[in-house]
Amino acid sequence: MTTRCGFAAIIGAPNAGKSTLINALVGSKVAIVSPKVQTTRMPVRGIAMAGETQIVFVDTPGIFRPRRRLDRAMVTSAWAGAEDADAILLIVDAADLTADPNSLGARDTMSILAGLKDGKAKKKALVLNKIDGMKRTDLLPLVEKFHAEGVFEDVFLVSALKGEGVGDVASWVAARMPEGPWLYPEDQAADIPSRLLAAEVTREKIYLRLHDELPYSSAVETEKWEERKDGSVKIDQIIYVQRDGQKAIVLGKGGQTIKIIGGLAREELETLFGRRVHLFLFVKVREDWAENSEHYKEIGLDFPRE
Repeated sequence: MTTRCGFAAIIGAPNAGKSTLINALVGSKVAIVSPKVQTTRMPVRGIAMAGETQIVFVDTPGIFRPRRRLDRAMVTSAWAGAEDADAILLIVDAADLTADPNSLGARDTMSILAGLKDGKAKKKALVLNKIDGMKRTDLLPLVEKFHAEGVFEDVFLVSALKGEGVGDVASWVAARMPEGPWLYPEDQAADIPSRLLAAEVTREKIYLRLHDELPYSSAVETEKWEERKDGSVKIDQIIYVQRDGQKAIVLGKGGQTIKIIGGLAREELETLFGRRVHLFLFVKVREDWAENSEHYKEIGLDFPRE
């Protein structure tokens, strides 16, 4: 029996649907999803099986023009994920690109395309996402435009949210994985520490609840993880914000907002871990959390030096 195993990087502009796609490809939730762009800050590995082939999908942060230190670390991490992969999937928000060819997402996509042309010769495919409701007459010019670039072996039309076309993407990737032993057990869906996964789930709930009020000024850290004799786990997490006003937003009137966030996070964590979770959230103001090298280490990013 010949087994295959390799890495496939999913890259694209912020909010193109990378995390939704990797969750659909793996068949379970491994990456957080929210309407906010740039929610993925670190590479997340999702593991999928296709017959005797094991595919390690790497969900990378969105590639965009960086402005902050954290931005630079995220973009560097995304390109590093692509460089190390056996195959690359560029995912594009087809609806956004069609509606406004000069949007930020469109410009970021064109910049990524230029980077792929200059990079190493890799097996690359284009995934046109969010095609729900789009007319075929709008999609065909996009397909022809990207085919003409001479970068991609194939182009896929998908709705990652609905799972449409995802199987074809998985088959394409599986056929391009090199021979080799599996790196993970057959039933493992992700390569991410439980403490970090727990923090990511809570961060997602913050974004979903406060995406209009709270900018990219928050971080979540799992401070304590206590295994209990009854099989449950007690998790203490700190939500870092940069200003007192942001702390008040996260807490909400009478602590109602943080109570809702904690309840939603706890419910999902119990489903993910298959056991009871006692989740305790605390909010602290730390103006310089985005400049703290330890935070970068915690989420698996290299700390960029000025």
